Amino acid sequence: MPSTSPIYTLYGVPHSLYTAKVRCYLRNQGIPYRERPTADPNFVGRIVPLIGRAIIPVLETPDGQVIQDTVDIIDYFERRGVPYPAYPSTPLQRVLAVILEYYGGQGLLRHAMHYRWSYLEQQREFLEHAFASGSGAVLAQQVMARMQSYLPRLGVTEASIPLIEASYLRLLDILEAHFECMPYLLGGRPSLADYGMIGSLFAHLGRDPIPAQLMKLRSPRVFRWVERMTAPDLDVVEYLDGPEGLWPDDQIPPTLEPLLQHVAAELFPELGDKLAFLDAWTVREQPADGAPVTDKPHRRQIASVQTEFRGVPIETGVEPYLRYVLQRASDTVQALPEPEQVRVMAELERVGLAGALPANTGVRVARRHHIEVWSRV
Repeated sequence: MPSTSPIYTLYGVPHSLYTAKVRCYLRNQGIPYRERPTADPNFVGRIVPLIGRAIIPVLETPDGQVIQDTVDIIDYFERRGVPYPAYPSTPLQRVLAVILEYYGGQGLLRHAMHYRWSYLEQQREFLEHAFASGSGAVLAQQVMARMQSYLPRLGVTEASIPLIEASYLRLLDILEAHFECMPYLLGGRPSLADYGMIGSLFAHLGRDPIPAQLMKLRSPRVFRWVERMTAPDLDVVEYLDGPEGLWPDDQIPPTLEPLLQHVAAELFPELGDKLAFLDAWTVREQPADGAPVTDKPHRRQIASVQTEFRGVPIETGVEPYLRYVLQRASDTVQALPEPEQVRVMAELERVGLAGALPANTGVRVARRHHIEVWSRV
């Protein structure tokens, strides 16, 4: 029988990293939705003018509410209640889930974009088909050229490419060992950590021909996790004796520790340099409450910083949005009683991730009217 549940509309495209994050969440939670491409006249004629920029994913609720941004979309459903809450209920796992969400969407973006655009000629036909399916052939060429031009701003250079590829192979090996023991990053059900990681590991690295073949041949359990995350409900048939929920007692699964150490080595010193820049910038500029973080809605970066990736100098853009993602981790810790704060911070220090928590400077990043703004609340 046809479903009588309200249908949500997800505006996105199959090859979009951030659309993949939301799509997997909707499927895992059993939320009925229909997906529409960016070429849909309704998206072009009504949604884009409403949100002020051409950006995906966008969710439209059955009652006409429009929500843009993966964090906001997931939080909308989390407030309403879902079968498998994305946010762990215990503080250390919650903080780690937010950090891994950030790593998947921002730290792994460098790897994802490299494997897509540095290998363009080897997979051109596939990518042209993907981009044309979402926006038409003429616009597809323009979008592809723009996307490829982002590589230097992401720190993808001749000097960094060998390190990017080596770090990705190491990541596959770490995840392969972990998924031998459990179906998801924190245990027996998906969390925000999985949704953050799936964007890059599906849309680019698990779907584009060159990296997808690499994943299948080197790390079949990682590819199986990609399948699992894109399936409806929980697809855990091969884990007969696996945990049903998250790892108990707010502990870190032993097989996850190598991943956390890998993530720390990937994120720093770059993340620390970006956070320091943002702190200094807000002190110097003293932005007003509610002021947009950039001068134009489509512009995400306010500057670039000289930093390093795996010891190689790179120049990379600074997006205030990173504070919007990571300040949820800081908020979690700051809300704890002092003994719990000490425990959680000690664990973060041990795995090298304490520096991922933005300091409380009195200036936050919020989202109002579908854009990032400075907030002094």
